[in-house]
Amino acid sequence: MFDFQLEEKVWFWVLLVIPVIIFFFAILQFWKYRAQKRFASNKLLKRLSPNQSFFKSVLKVVMLSLAFACLSIALVNPKIGTKLETVKRQGVDIVFAVDVSKSMLAEDIAPNRLEKSKQLVSQIINNLASDRVGIIAYAGKAFPQLPITTDYASAKMFLQNMNTDMLSSQGTAINEAIELAKTYFDDEEQTNRVLIIISDGEDHSEVATNVAEEAADEGIRIFTIGVGDVDGGPIPIKRNGILLNYKKDNQGETVITKLNEDTLKEIAKEANGVYISGNNTSEVIEEIKDILNRMDKTEFEAKEFADYKDQFQWFLGFGIFFLFIDLFLLERKTAWLKRLNLFNENI
Repeated sequence: MFDFQLEEKVWFWVLLVIPVIIFFFAILQFWKYRAQKRFASNKLLKRLSPNQSFFKSVLKVVMLSLAFACLSIALVNPKIGTKLETVKRQGVDIVFAVDVSKSMLAEDIAPNRLEKSKQLVSQIINNLASDRVGIIAYAGKAFPQLPITTDYASAKMFLQNMNTDMLSSQGTAINEAIELAKTYFDDEEQTNRVLIIISDGEDHSEVATNVAEEAADEGIRIFTIGVGDVDGGPIPIKRNGILLNYKKDNQGETVITKLNEDTLKEIAKEANGVYISGNNTSEVIEEIKDILNRMDKTEFEAKEFADYKDQFQWFLGFGIFFLFIDLFLLERKTAWLKRLNLFNENI
């Protein structure tokens, strides 16, 4: 079992050199072709430059591109951890239930309700220290995305992949999300259990408050974050990022989806939590941090990778190797290449 770390991700920008190299190579080849056409016919050019090889020119560009790719990765300095250690940590178990119903596409809060929700969860995770996190996606049904873990990088990766097309059944089944969250907290010794629901609260089930009360009896505190505007907004229908229309009802009227704060407040109240407006990201983060800091931390065991080893030297070596090949590779045909007759160049 392995685990990877990337130390200096900013150096991935060096990879942008590769399309620039390919672009200028294409421009150069086009210019050479135009110039040669004006100078002489193809038949005469082959007689004047019988050893000129287009394949070798392409090969040189490939070698140069591979060299820059390897050098970029070497600068990023990937590390591999192969040793798992069991460590004791203190924290709270936090499950995020994110609403992915179609109403979350409304743009009454920028960029839209779902993207705002993902930003909020990501920022909350960034401010955690030793807490464990899990993620649930829900619309008409609830679906487990990530079980309880201390791997924040995986949590944010799963979070970014969430979208409104991942669940076919529509609606806002908050009650099912709460029921599913109960199964996440399987450690009987863990008394600090938190469920954070991020939703617009629309199309909710009436039994959600009853389920929230049952969750509270099991020691789960529920905090709700409302995203959207109480005045509401239309639900855009887009294809490849281009607005085609807005969702309409059976009478052909544009559907206006509104933030239902009352539902979210009631759920939080029944489960010893609070409702938080999601409009201001920094205020949400501060409030969540304050709530978590006031909670008693429970000790638990977690497995973590240790003894990470640098791997940049491999990519540096390959980068230098490809550079040497590029430097000593001539743009004319060699004997072995003539025998291969690639691309019918001898004709």
